[in-house]
Amino acid sequence: MAGSPQPHTLRNRLTWLTVFRTVAVSLSLVAFAARVFLQPVQEPSHGDMLSFAVIGLVYLFTLVYGLMLRGGWADRLAAVVQVVGDLLIASVLVFLTGVGDSPFTFLYLLAVIGASILLDGRGALLAALASALTYSLLLVAVRSRWLVSPTGGGDLSLQRVAFLIGSNLLALVLIAVLAGYLSRQLSATGGRLSAREADLKKLGTLQQQILTCMPSGLITCDAEGRVTFVNRAASAILGLDAAAVVAGLPVESLLPGALGMEAHVRRRELSVQTREGARTLGLTVTGLGDTGSEGMLIVFQDLTELRRTEEDLRRADRLAALGTLAAQLAHEIRNPLAAMRGSAQLLVQESSGDPLSARLVDVLLRESDRLSHLVEDFLRFARPPPPLKQEVDLGALVAETVDMLRADPLARQVRVETALLPLRILVDADQLRQVLINLLRNAFQAAEEGGVVRVTLRPEDSWAELLIWDSGGRIPPAHLSRIFEPFFSTRQGGTGLGLSTAHSIVRSHGGNIRVSSSPQEGTGFLIQLPMRD
Repeated sequence: MAGSPQPHTLRNRLTWLTVFRTVAVSLSLVAFAARVFLQPVQEPSHGDMLSFAVIGLVYLFTLVYGLMLRGGWADRLAAVVQVVGDLLIASVLVFLTGVGDSPFTFLYLLAVIGASILLDGRGALLAALASALTYSLLLVAVRSRWLVSPTGGGDLSLQRVAFLIGSNLLALVLIAVLAGYLSRQLSATGGRLSAREADLKKLGTLQQQILTCMPSGLITCDAEGRVTFVNRAASAILGLDAAAVVAGLPVESLLPGALGMEAHVRRRELSVQTREGARTLGLTVTGLGDTGSEGMLIVFQDLTELRRTEEDLRRADRLAALGTLAAQLAHEIRNPLAAMRGSAQLLVQESSGDPLSARLVDVLLRESDRLSHLVEDFLRFARPPPPLKQEVDLGALVAETVDMLRADPLARQVRVETALLPLRILVDADQLRQVLINLLRNAFQAAEEGGVVRVTLRPEDSWAELLIWDSGGRIPPAHLSRIFEPFFSTRQGGTGLGLSTAHSIVRSHGGNIRVSSSPQEGTGFLIQLPMRD
């Protein structure tokens, strides 16, 4: 035999059977009322009054039972009470309608079916035996005149009583066996279905957790190219407020060109503009369904930092090669330059006071000194001295440098703003001051009259981030990749060594320096210095 139903399942079954009893009693009430009204005009008989009274009691019993179920009283005892109540109701109605001639003997069958639903196969069989026994006792009592039915039914032969008892017993037992079997099958099927639903729910929860926790961005769209799903990583990478906001938007508005990939291209890089600036994405587009008829699946990763790191490494390699070349050239120029200057000084001593000769020698000395300074700059770039690190308050160092440069003529035409947090780190103060002077003077010159230069310092993870921003934004995109190369300059009279030297100093401190520029967002030089050596 199958086990008893689970409490929540039993409660549902009790509720539905209570509703079914209410409907059945209501239909019985309608039937009795119709029979009474269709009779010739006369007072309702005693049997009719008893029938209406029984129906009223059944309504009362159903109401009380429903309130008990609502209060949480739903266990095996409640099921037994309901089955016993159904047997009593059936017996009373059968007795009131003539027992042997009663049209309501089928109520015993319903009680047996209810027992198989609420209890189990054994409970259904017990209910069938109890129904058969009750019906048999009623037949015997009415035939023996121990009880008198309001509608008669006492003229029963012994053969008819035996036939009725046997046929009802057989019908009830067969119904009990069949209903018990069906109930067991239903319970087993319901159990399997509940297990599958639980597995499906777990699988859905696991899928949602995977989509939520995966570091790669994921976007799905329908066949028309409209967004249907965006995971958390995609929202973070693209700078979206919430996935629900973009649902239904064209996917091309988020990833321009993503759906235009050739069929044979499995992976490509795509540059997109977000609220936090340009992002380089490596994405894969896969069709959903047959040939993408159900939409597209787009998986992508943010390669911006990786590409920046690769560019930093390539730049460092180029600078190292150029630095070696510059050192060799400077060394080769330095010796003949010293000989030339020495010769020029001898000419000054041996000159006979000729004004023209003195003037030419003076030009020669002045230009040789300028060339010597240029060679020294080359050597500093090629072989920068190692930083002598000491713990300093970086915020105070930056504030001191900014205050010193406020007297610069270039700074008088711009508004300088600072937001500096006190951070104590190990740096070479003199070298870092050289970097600040170079970047601030460039920012003053780029901001032009009425512009803004903003200097901010804040901690970010294990880095101290110093941002020097100006409102000019005049560096062309084609120059951004070359701006730290030596001898590259777009300014009239510039040597192209200032930013290269700044880059070398920051790298020697174990940090990074990056630049971004656009007319809409201005130009920003971001210096990252490690907070722990």
